[in-house]
Amino acid sequence: MPSALITIARTGAAAARAGLDLTAQNIANASNTDYTRRTLSQSELVGRASLGSSSGDLLSGVTIGEIQRADSELLQLQVRTSTSDLARADAEISGLRRVESALEQSRVFETLSDFEAALLRLESDPLDPTLRIIALEGARQLSDTFQLADRTLDNSISFSQAEVIAGVETTNGIAQELARINVDIIASQEGSVAKSALLDARDAALRELSGQLGIVTRFDSFGAVEVSLGDAATPLVSLGQAQTIAASIGADGTASFALDGDTFAPQSGALAGQAAALGQAVQSRGRLDAIARQVIEAANTAQASGAAGDGSAGQPFFSGAGAGDMAVALNNGMEIATAFAGSPAGSRNTANLGSLIASIRADDGPIAGTDGLLLALSSRIAGLDTRREGLAIVASGAETALARRVGVDLDTEAANLVRLQQAFQANSRVIQVATEVFDTILGLR
Repeated sequence: MPSALITIARTGAAAARAGLDLTAQNIANASNTDYTRRTLSQSELVGRASLGSSSGDLLSGVTIGEIQRADSELLQLQVRTSTSDLARADAEISGLRRVESALEQSRVFETLSDFEAALLRLESDPLDPTLRIIALEGARQLSDTFQLADRTLDNSISFSQAEVIAGVETTNGIAQELARINVDIIASQEGSVAKSALLDARDAALRELSGQLGIVTRFDSFGAVEVSLGDAATPLVSLGQAQTIAASIGADGTASFALDGDTFAPQSGALAGQAAALGQAVQSRGRLDAIARQVIEAANTAQASGAAGDGSAGQPFFSGAGAGDMAVALNNGMEIATAFAGSPAGSRNTANLGSLIASIRADDGPIAGTDGLLLALSSRIAGLDTRREGLAIVASGAETALARRVGVDLDTEAANLVRLQQAFQANSRVIQVATEVFDTILGLR
């Protein structure tokens, strides 16, 4: 009897001690978002006893079982999905704001309006040399502004391209880490501390990977994960193998992606947002070039059909083929062809100048085009901001639900700590009593 009590109390004390260690580990990691709460399974230790021809089962204490890890595959999936969608919105907004800033800070719209205003003033007195100089200077400022906007947009595009390349490198690094974790998970003992830590590392890597691009996961019986990329035929991660994603920048400046030679288009994650923002930046640069060509063609057409102040035929106002190389071709303000071709020197006729002004301020002219470009960008950003707010709420809710399910609750762990301390003390007391009983029996004569 005393020896049975000692066995029961000893195993109970060992189980309480193991529970105390695990509870302390939970408390120490309460603020670690990558940590999942652990519990210790226990079962009754059943022994066999016999007396003569009779035998039976005896409860002989506690067996320490496996470390059980709180988990919810559904909540983990919701967190990964919402994280991926939010990351796309954030990345796209960031890229579009750079484009918007490049156009607004270069002041293309304002400079176009200033050029129009200078031409209107010249229309009021076409022979005033000062007004002609002001109009020519306005044209120079306009060409400089287009060049500045083009360079700034190029910088924005280059930055977005570098973001895409860096994002792909980060994604490949995470994929390789996941493949290594898969190998370790398969080799680890079920229910061990090492296995739980590896599963935590797996889930953390999956959340990080979902921030880069949308993923589809499948888990085997060991806990190893296979990661696919939607429409890509080859898995990104399969057991201990990780494929490499390649990003290439096309001649038009946009990005494309391939996995094991198969092209794919990410639908969510930061890479999808960066690629979308890069496409918008390239498109905006194309529209800026088109606006610059409108100005060049309108001004040069007007010059070709007009006469300068000295009665000579009008010469091209601008040179260049777009925003990047646009420049003023006239040497002085007297060369501005305000009158129709064939007008004598000193003519105050401004019909030709009026045609140029009308083409600049037309509903489909460069001023309207620039305004439309800026409006489209701001509208897109505003729409994404609204969508991002909704996605942030969804992501926060998913994170909260997951934390409630698998996170550490300090109140619960504190209660467990007290309970396990009491259990340890109780089992220690049982051992003490059993020892005293055993000593008493030995002391009997």
